[in-house]
Amino acid sequence: MEGFAMSVLFSKATLGPLTLQNHLVMSPMTRSRAIGGVPNELMAQYYAQRASAGLIVTEGTSPSPNGLGYPRIPGIFSAEQVEGWAAVVKSVHALGGKVFIQFMHTGRIGHPLNLPAGARVLGPSAVAAKEEMYTDAEGMKALPTPEAMSEADIKTAVAEFAKAAKNAVEAGFDGVELHGANGYLLEQFIRPTSNLRTDRYGGAIENRARFVLEVVDATIAAIGKEKVGIRLSPYGVFNDMPLYPEMEADYGYLAHRLNETGLLYIHLVDHSAMGAPAVPDAIKASFRSAFKGALILSGGYDAAGAESDLAAGKADLIAFGRPFLANPDLVERLRTGAGLNPLDFATFYTPGPKGYTDYPTLAG
Repeated sequence: MEGFAMSVLFSKATLGPLTLQNHLVMSPMTRSRAIGGVPNELMAQYYAQRASAGLIVTEGTSPSPNGLGYPRIPGIFSAEQVEGWAAVVKSVHALGGKVFIQFMHTGRIGHPLNLPAGARVLGPSAVAAKEEMYTDAEGMKALPTPEAMSEADIKTAVAEFAKAAKNAVEAGFDGVELHGANGYLLEQFIRPTSNLRTDRYGGAIENRARFVLEVVDATIAAIGKEKVGIRLSPYGVFNDMPLYPEMEADYGYLAHRLNETGLLYIHLVDHSAMGAPAVPDAIKASFRSAFKGALILSGGYDAAGAESDLAAGKADLIAFGRPFLANPDLVERLRTGAGLNPLDFATFYTPGPKGYTDYPTLAG
């Protein structure tokens, strides 16, 4: 792997106003260590260990009590949460890293047993996902039918994203990534299988994309377009998001509309390495053509594949997920060709340091 020592992958990168240490992005990955929904010292240690990434995108973090669908995922709507995240950001910045927070409103992918008191399981329509979810209180449970959001609920949710963005800047984050992928609330509006609305937020893609674009616009208005990116998963089937015939055309429309907003980047995820249908190269190329901001690609990359796609101009940055989970020093391992630590699947989502901050580094 010595040939990559002077490669594009490990050279400095520019992302809007930011200069990154390299072209590697740490993908957002839920780790379920935020007890009570509040970021903590253990999480600060975890992200600091991985600060050699060019850009870290944090685990999905809810802008609303209604979006805390999983056990022990963080939010950023309370003063205590902002304070907790500020310590995380400080730990990453102290080591020269840059860090965006990902906003993940789980929508219908949530269970009342995981939500704080008074919160609601919401979705674009009253259509339950055919999935089960773990709860700390009672183990695995079938997902409930969500409440269909009223226009007032939609307006509230848009405002929650904007306020969360301001909170993120207060905490010191370099920017935010909106989670429009993997079957969560933003994608639930995009997809016709989860969005059966007949008002101005349902039906044609121009309507199904409305909520996403309103969230993008509100977030940009709150903190500036140079601080806002979005993650999308065309052809993703996670969380009961089946494929449908108009998908390529719908995401092509999204690419053009997102370009008009001027946001910083689009992060396209391809889950084919984990068994999902592959995202056709034509879709990735259409985003590259239609969207003039930065493009981040992720999904099953190794150093050679990342270097190849960067050199070919297919993307501006390449994101790595699970390899970063098990290898705090992934950048150095890829640069030198060192072997990678095996993943401990049993501790992906368990509380505590085991399988979280105790993976070994080359330095020992």
